[in-house]
Amino acid sequence: MSLDAWVHGWTISRSTAPPVKLGSGYRIDVGLPGHQVRYVLPKYDVGLVDGLGEPDTWLKICGQVSLGAPWQVQPAEYLMTSRLSSTDSSLAASYELESVRRGSLVDVVVHAADGSVAARGKAALTGEAAVFDQIETSPQHRRRGLGRSVMAALSAATQYAGATTGVLVATEEGRALYTALGWTLESPMTAAVSRG
Repeated sequence: MSLDAWVHGWTISRSTAPPVKLGSGYRIDVGLPGHQVRYVLPKYDVGLVDGLGEPDTWLKICGQVSLGAPWQVQPAEYLMTSRLSSTDSSLAASYELESVRRGSLVDVVVHAADGSVAARGKAALTGEAAVFDQIETSPQHRRRGLGRSVMAALSAATQYAGATTGVLVATEEGRALYTALGWTLESPMTAAVSRG
């Protein structure tokens, strides 16, 4: 269920076409240079994967999977979930947090004193789930609690909109923050791209 929510939320967050159901997985027509199409699968499907490989095709598969040519396996990722709860999103006085909801998407941006973006993140609402995406802190503003503040603001805004569960796919670096915030691992993810 959390993978289904993640797929639908990711398409909202990234403004792609809606996902197309494909057996137990999905195809997403992304249409960007370097990222034409993405397949998201709950498990390795040899029949499907062996028929793929057009340039700029991406795979995301639950579990740790070994893939040969033409796939270039990317760094490990992790599907994580959390029961949404209210936490403190306060910031140091030199920062300002802005939260805006447009339809099913919540954007949070933290501005530094000079107006530059210090941190940001999005959450897409899909049913009772909120899919957190593109949580980033600028290198010069790291280790100041801004990632926690973004997550707290996204949690508050999505709870207010009726979401009860958070879902995200984390990088290795992000996994440490999310684990510290109480998120739990659902599955390791294998990500790969075919460059043809």
